This record gives sequence, structure tokens and C-alpha cells, in this order.
Amino acid sequence: MGLEQYIRDIQDYPKPGIVFKDITPLLANPQAMQDCLKLLLNSLKDKNIDVVVGAESRGFFFATLLAYELKAGFVPVRKPNKLPFTTFSAEYELEYGTDTLEIHTDAITPGDRVVVHDDVLATGGTAAAVCKLVEKLGGEIVQCNFLMELSFLNGRKKLSKYDVFAPLIY
Repeated sequence: MGLEQYIRDIQDYPKPGIVFKDITPLLANPQAMQDCLKLLLNSLKDKNIDVVVGAESRGFFFATLLAYELKAGFVPVRKPNKLPFTTFSAEYELEYGTDTLEIHTDAITPGDRVVVHDDVLATGGTAAAVCKLVEKLGGEIVQCNFLMELSFLNGRKKLSKYDVFAPLIY
């Protein structure tokens, strides 16, 4: 489908030595966005998803579309102090630092079948933190999916107990 042509490399962002994979050209192209959504949905066929959890902030774009198409709920996982209700938090490592994510304490019902979605699988720290939060609430991780994977950062290792899908691998 040629989705690679809609991913723009930004050198030295957010700091020197990092090549940022910018998805905004993909989001700006309706056909590319539809093609990407179809690939993500096909990976979830017959998996009976109850909830799609999206990681802040670029994970929200496709997570909400997936939730709509799957007739599932959408749950945002956000940075600290962005959610208005009681939260659980998890700290994680990025390829260029550390951060914290939060989820509402009532966001997942025990036994919910959950897909975790983010735009990029890099070191796996973000997704692993999201999975930890989902499991703390009793959710079952059915799949972790991403628009792209930066395979040279070995993020799959942190997610080895989960099914992982990414249509674009760099």
C-alpha cells in the first residue's frame, strides 16, 4: 500500500541523534489513513475486543478509529495530571529519558479484552507501562498494535508476552 511514503523523517528531534518518524503526512492523506486503518483492523479480526486503549497523544488518532470500527470502548492513557478522575500511574523509560502515564481507576472492567495502540513501538517502555496499567485494572491484553516499529530499538523484547502488530517496520 506504500504507507512508508507518508512517514516523514525529522532529523535531531526531539534532541540531537534522534530521527523522529512523523505521521502527520499519513494523517493528512485520507486514502493512506484508510489503508492504514484497514491493516490495523485486519490484525484484530475475530479477536472480540472490548476496549481500545490509546497512548497519549499520537496513539489517540487511530485508537479512537479502531474503537469505533470495532464497536469497542476507547480509553485514553495520558501524562500526569491530565485526567480529571482518580488514576493509577506507571513510570517508564523512553529512548531519550523517563516519563509517567496515568489511567482512570475505573477505565477497564476485569476481564475486558483490550488492544493497546500507539503510533510507534520504539524501546517498548510506553507500551509496557500501558499494559501494566491495563493489567492492574484486570484487563486482558489481546494485542499491542502500532503504526510502525523501530525494530533496531528492540521494543518487542519488553512486550514478549503479548501479540504485537505493526504494518510498518524500520
